[in-house]
Amino acid sequence: MLDLTLPAVDLAPLLVGALLSDGGVTVQLTEVEAYAGADDPAAHAFIGLRPRTRDLFGPPGTLYCYLSHGLHTCGNVVCGADGGGSAVLLRAGRVVAGLDVVRERRPGVPDAALARGPGNFGRAIGWTLADSGRRFAVGNLALVPGPDSGTVLAGPRVGVSVAHRRPWRFWAEGDPTVSAYRASPRIQPGHLDW
Repeated sequence: MLDLTLPAVDLAPLLVGALLSDGGVTVQLTEVEAYAGADDPAAHAFIGLRPRTRDLFGPPGTLYCYLSHGLHTCGNVVCGADGGGSAVLLRAGRVVAGLDVVRERRPGVPDAALARGPGNFGRAIGWTLADSGRRFAVGNLALVPGPDSGTVLAGPRVGVSVAHRRPWRFWAEGDPTVSAYRASPRIQPGHLDW
């Protein structure tokens, strides 16, 4: 059983290897990132409650979805204290069930890249913004412990321009589904770098 009331930075490494299922597709998580709510300048919660972040401030076990670059639906597991705005971004995974469904959603993409990167993960699962606010363990949406994923590594989060040195990205060592690290081109040295 996964304790979704844990703080994001404590829950995130425990999610590497977990199995997320929805709509006939199951993905074993291989990469995640922690965002610590209102105290984390890189988190959506940092600016406070807004209509588009309403689900982020929901109870632990809520799915929070947002659009990246206006195109890609990214999913997060809300965790920690109820109303705290903490979440774990689902960055990458290996499709372990429903592979044919995912291949239809992402034709011509190699299997290792089907759910690599948070937007591709959302596309592989089939999420849209309408899925935000759903609850894990209700209906088809499930998140359960999976098999041992081996060594879990930690490093800086991908693409954030503030608090970028926090080693809150966690991934399965050597797994081909893990995305490449890219620093944000907007990083300003010394500006909220921790």
